[in-house]
Amino acid sequence: MMTTKRSPATKASPRPTQPKDATTPPPATKAPPPVDAGGEAHVVLAVITGAHGVSGEVKLKLFAEEIGPHRSFNGGALTLKSVRGNIARFAEVADRTAAEALRGVELTVPRSALPALEEGEYYHTDLLGLAVVSDAGEPLGQVVAVENFGAGDVVEIERPNGKRFMVPMTEQAVPEWSAERLVVTAAFAEM
Repeated sequence: MMTTKRSPATKASPRPTQPKDATTPPPATKAPPPVDAGGEAHVVLAVITGAHGVSGEVKLKLFAEEIGPHRSFNGGALTLKSVRGNIARFAEVADRTAAEALRGVELTVPRSALPALEEGEYYHTDLLGLAVVSDAGEPLGQVVAVENFGAGDVVEIERPNGKRFMVPMTEQAVPEWSAERLVVTAAFAEM
């Protein structure tokens, strides 16, 4: 899962490394993350893009720095045997036909399986859906996407009227956030 540590505006936020053929995840929608039977949210770490070779390996589009520490995906339906770069082998996939059948399958893990964050860090998924208010307390909308175009994270906010605007995830633009809301400096909120 993409995690970023917010930096002062004078420094670019670190960008997680990705394989050359991976792309950034599609802009997130307002859809809530998948939830298991126990009510715990799941986070998408990768999606299977197709087969690799004839022995059941799959190619992945990665949304995380690494998936190797996780062995069980999709509630135990897939068990990771090995991974190198963006190529993975799962115990349940024996041949190319089975690997091709998994094209488009998202690989999820419970949110609780992700590593703890340090001060100032966040997972992109934790920002999605947050209510957004100005530093004066005015409701602005909600976070609908987190993008990174190379100079640091940018949150996309949708107003109640459907109009959207983007704000850099810097101390000047976003002085604080919590599990309940994100505060944007009024000067960065388009009117």
